[in-house]
Amino acid sequence: MKKISIGLLPVLFTLSAAAQKPGLEPVSSRVNVQADTARKADIVDGEWVAVGINRPYSIQKDATRSFNGTPSYRFELKGEDNSLEGYEEGSTKGRAELSYCYATADDFKGLPPDAYPTEQVLKMVYDRGKGQCKQGSKWTYTFSVYVPAALPAEVNTIFAQWHGMPSRTLVQDPSGKIMQLTPQQFVQLSDSVLFNKDQGFEKIKTVDKKGKESFKAGKKNGWKIEQGGYPPLAFGFSNNMFYIKANSDSKWMTDKTDRTLANPEKDATMVPVQSRYKISTIAYKGAFDAFPKDTWVTFTVAIDWSVYGGASNKMEQPGKLDVRMQYQRGKKNMNEHIVNNQPIAIGRNDESGYYFKFGIYRVGSSTVPVVYNLAGYSQVQR
Repeated sequence: MKKISIGLLPVLFTLSAAAQKPGLEPVSSRVNVQADTARKADIVDGEWVAVGINRPYSIQKDATRSFNGTPSYRFELKGEDNSLEGYEEGSTKGRAELSYCYATADDFKGLPPDAYPTEQVLKMVYDRGKGQCKQGSKWTYTFSVYVPAALPAEVNTIFAQWHGMPSRTLVQDPSGKIMQLTPQQFVQLSDSVLFNKDQGFEKIKTVDKKGKESFKAGKKNGWKIEQGGYPPLAFGFSNNMFYIKANSDSKWMTDKTDRTLANPEKDATMVPVQSRYKISTIAYKGAFDAFPKDTWVTFTVAIDWSVYGGASNKMEQPGKLDVRMQYQRGKKNMNEHIVNNQPIAIGRNDESGYYFKFGIYRVGSSTVPVVYNLAGYSQVQR
């Protein structure tokens, strides 16, 4: 609400977001793809659901910057928009993304009545939906990004990532024994154990003044759960660089204390950084200043996902990665083959596989404002 004085008479009126910025339509709903189904109103252009912070400016359909004749998606995080705890203790991160993977109520039709509430407890609702790519499969992905020249070079953001889909029925008991529970066994365990990230805590029931029951975490009880780890593939900007990073984790039960992760500033391309189970590789890097600005940049990404052996904690077959980058420089069409069908460790020892998200995933406690547009996504199995 804004107040303007005309003569001696104050006039009150409201300026809508659309009136302030014609051509921008906020994406106003958010979906927890692991724990909830998407309603029809949540689905954007029949393909996406939004995840992360919900501000009118954070994700918008942008008719002012179209791609192949249709509105693109504009993403923005301001300095104060880090709403998540980061990888390292005391660090923060911010997220505003569109997820290609989600489930709807239709995906649970014909299943037993307890299927949906069970998947909610497991936080594996999205397993029933669309968008997954299994380990060992071969896919070609395409997407485009428009980076404005005004974007600061010191941003620390991932603009496209393939995320793992950990099986939360994989647990470790207080004695260190790793077990794959049935969904029913996990639901029974969750009656007495509250999981936060990968750690288990005593589950304590509380009742408020109105008689409403809820639960809070007590002491750690030694249980652990498979929660996942670093994205198997990420495209981003960091340390004044554009980079592509591939990650692999062959351990069935992820070790969250193992922080093996290649650094685009310090590590050479195609030289893996590795521990016993994890491998992290900078597949490509280049100066941020050299990345094409104020033009659409289209990436074509061909991935052969690695194959893993479950409880054997081994990668049975490495993968491959091929990346082409196309854009216009002046009136000239540029086509750069920046990763040439390289053998690479890429994936996780997760049964369900991976799914694609793009947008802003600002990491490393960075609060540098970020704005760019994305569009033109497709994935095709080869």
